Amino acid sequence: MWAARALLLFSCPRCLKMRDLKKCSGANIYTKVPDGGWGWAVAVAFFFVEVFTYGVIKSFGVFFKDLMNYFDESNSRISWIISICVFVLTFTAPISTILSNRFGHRPVVMLGGFLISLGMMMASFARNVVEMYVSIGMVSGLGYCLSFLPTVTILSQYFDKRRSLVTAIASTGECFAVFAFAPAITTLIEQVGWRYCMLIVGALQLNIMVCGALLRPVVIKAQEETKELPKPENLESAFMLENEQTLTSLDSIDSGVEVSTSPKNLPTNVKSDKRTEGSTERQEIAVQPDSDKTPPLLDFSILRNSSFICYALFGLFATLGFFAPSLYIIPLSLSLGIDKDLSAYLLSSMAISEVFGRIGAGWLLNKKPIRKIYIELIFVVLLCLALIAFPFACNFWGLMVCSMFFGLMLGTVTGTHIPLLAEDDIVGIEKMSSGVGVYVFIQSIAGLAGPPLGGVLVDWTQNYGSAFYSCAVGMALGALFLALVRPCRTGLCRRKPPLCQGAQETPDDFLEMDMGRAEVLSKSCQSLNGTV
Repeated sequence: MWAARALLLFSCPRCLKMRDLKKCSGANIYTKVPDGGWGWAVAVAFFFVEVFTYGVIKSFGVFFKDLMNYFDESNSRISWIISICVFVLTFTAPISTILSNRFGHRPVVMLGGFLISLGMMMASFARNVVEMYVSIGMVSGLGYCLSFLPTVTILSQYFDKRRSLVTAIASTGECFAVFAFAPAITTLIEQVGWRYCMLIVGALQLNIMVCGALLRPVVIKAQEETKELPKPENLESAFMLENEQTLTSLDSIDSGVEVSTSPKNLPTNVKSDKRTEGSTERQEIAVQPDSDKTPPLLDFSILRNSSFICYALFGLFATLGFFAPSLYIIPLSLSLGIDKDLSAYLLSSMAISEVFGRIGAGWLLNKKPIRKIYIELIFVVLLCLALIAFPFACNFWGLMVCSMFFGLMLGTVTGTHIPLLAEDDIVGIEKMSSGVGVYVFIQSIAGLAGPPLGGVLVDWTQNYGSAFYSCAVGMALGALFLALVRPCRTGLCRRKPPLCQGAQETPDDFLEMDMGRAEVLSKSCQSLNGTV
């Protein structure tokens, strides 16, 4: 039955265009952004998508020791499983955008959930680490991309005023998943082994398909308002009134001569009716958008937007600062002589703080005391300071404070940097889908190069603090480009044109009226002279 409905849906000639596809798939049609409604169901779906995507990725380290012992591989080779997965997740972001714009968010997310589950189940039968690279790294990695990006995009379309707060709260799913999955997976491995554990996790990830089924498309259709266009005589009267402010009216001359082009004597069937009809047609065209125009699958015009380019460069460099604490906080604590059991609490405190950071940032952005882009800039600067503070910690409590502060600031940035693309300062809600695809694609470069760069610096300096410093440098460069987003949007980074921007071109209607009035004036003067 489902196959028949799907075949009917995609073979229907009316569904060849996106708007028709949305109509056939039961879209929610609103006259304005609902800021709720079915959006709450979408928010719940996004929460569980976070649980089964990034929650599983962050908890995958629980499998490392068992995989190293079973395949007799080094830590670095096992680490490449997640590195490839994250790279594929971000590198294929434009594909996710194109598929979402062509077929809608719902089928793409459901396909992504199937690929995630398939890759994890395939990994449970892997005979070597290379097969893990293919199953989890490539198959599941593509599924993570197809599931996460369309969900966060459609969630932003359902909310406007509450967008930042709702997205931040829903994104805490990955934080709670780390708490739940880490001990649960550890216990499950001890009971049934890592292969059956991966099989069970893969089966649980099929729930993403259920979440995808909840993503009903949203269509914002403005109410059709019939604008009463000005009548020709009223329009001509307006033109004459404007002219009479600049020319002296002959109606007040003692000779009693009355200008024939005065508004009260002007016939309604004058030549300017054609102009009125033409202007009416232009206004009607402007009011009624072209419904036959199909939006591009991937709008590359955003690459001509200088504010978006600066924001993308911010994401590129800021990504370098996201990985260091989670990878090197435990080795750094062990190098200071801190017990291994106590070191595990550092990651837990970081995760707890991240939850509060995400919710707090969403609440603050929702209040909007200043522009959201400036609030994000403050968060990034504080995150940079947190990275610099790690190497100066010399005991457990010093690292604990740094971990909690870093987790708090990390939550403020990671929970808001993608939804901010919907703001008018960057690309706006209309182009957010394309903006997310290109933005995450650019981030993939730093995601692939960041961990190896930190490892090289640690090997060269024999000091884990160098990895934190390199991430702080990347975060500082990201803050610099983030600070340029607003100036590029307002045009402060471009040369102003020499002409005065307040000057307006003189309409042809005024010129014609002035010439006609001048001709009447000359004829009137000649008649007066002849009479005298």
